[in-house]
Amino acid sequence: MTKIYNFCAGPAMLPAAVMQQAQAEFLDWQSMGRSVMEISHRSKEYIALAETAEQDLRDLLCVPDNYKVLFAQGGGRGQFSSVPMNLRERGDSADFLLTGSWSEGAITEASKFLKTNVVGKVVMQDGLCTVPSITAAQIDQNSAYFHYCSNETVDGIEINEIPDCGDVPLVADMSSNILSKPIDVSKFGIIYAGAQKNIGPSGLSVVIVRDDLLNFAMPETPTFLHYQTMANYGSMYNTPPTYSWYLAGLVFKWLKEQGGVASIAQKNAEKAVLLYECIDESGFYVNKVHPDFRSKMNVTFHLPNPDLDAIFITESEQAGLTALKGHRNVGGMRASIYNAMPIEGVVALTEFMRDFARRHK
Repeated sequence: MTKIYNFCAGPAMLPAAVMQQAQAEFLDWQSMGRSVMEISHRSKEYIALAETAEQDLRDLLCVPDNYKVLFAQGGGRGQFSSVPMNLRERGDSADFLLTGSWSEGAITEASKFLKTNVVGKVVMQDGLCTVPSITAAQIDQNSAYFHYCSNETVDGIEINEIPDCGDVPLVADMSSNILSKPIDVSKFGIIYAGAQKNIGPSGLSVVIVRDDLLNFAMPETPTFLHYQTMANYGSMYNTPPTYSWYLAGLVFKWLKEQGGVASIAQKNAEKAVLLYECIDESGFYVNKVHPDFRSKMNVTFHLPNPDLDAIFITESEQAGLTALKGHRNVGGMRASIYNAMPIEGVVALTEFMRDFARRHK
């Protein structure tokens, strides 16, 4: 049987070791004779699981003590609403960096709750997408917050330079690159991430929020979306997505076994270099993002003739390389190479791409 490598942007592949452990424990978790999804989230066994998962995440990201870690429902899009609702009492406007589809979605949703100002956006320079640097002088210091998406999955754009916001809380959507490299959490007011890329299965989101930002929610904020309420109840004011939380905890353990975030960052860099070198050296494939902003998680590329796209997809799937079709809004191809993608998968993809280019030039 051909080895299958899943390049889906999300829900994305999980580490094989995590899936195998979950499979082994599916019917009988901790010799309880029940699945972890069948026990109360308020039982001592599940609370211990939840506390361990939180501590492992804190260890991996070096989360300071003055931050709460929340396990929420609704994915990244849920936080598009939760962030403005929870910070609305800080100000009646928020500033944004517009870099692609997901930051645009955050702006659209936030506009339902406050005034939104775009202070910078992607520009094309010499045919390549480039992201402007943001300084405190560009940001209204009376804003409730400044928001950006650190990795745009659709467009293959990643921002490595943390914006300077002055005294305005910095909010980052890290749904697609959290845990892929070390970050200085202390520079952020809020970090949020949908789980279905580097954390676990869909249905869960992680929110890391600084303590001093917990009590600025607008009065109309639903109780179960209020960050202070979530913090007070250990993310269990209502029944959480227990199985997704369990799987996230297994992923955190797996990451620690890989040597932590610094170690996985080196592996991610190696994978990205292999794939971008294949694209750049081919004379066939084209990446339209400036090298300074190329994503290490979502590598986008186009073929010289769109008529070849369907052939590329068909042949790649036959070779065991799945989910390479680019997002419908931008076309082309997209290889998502999150933490769980082994380097062997990227090697297999580059070998296929070189062969395909040779046959279709």
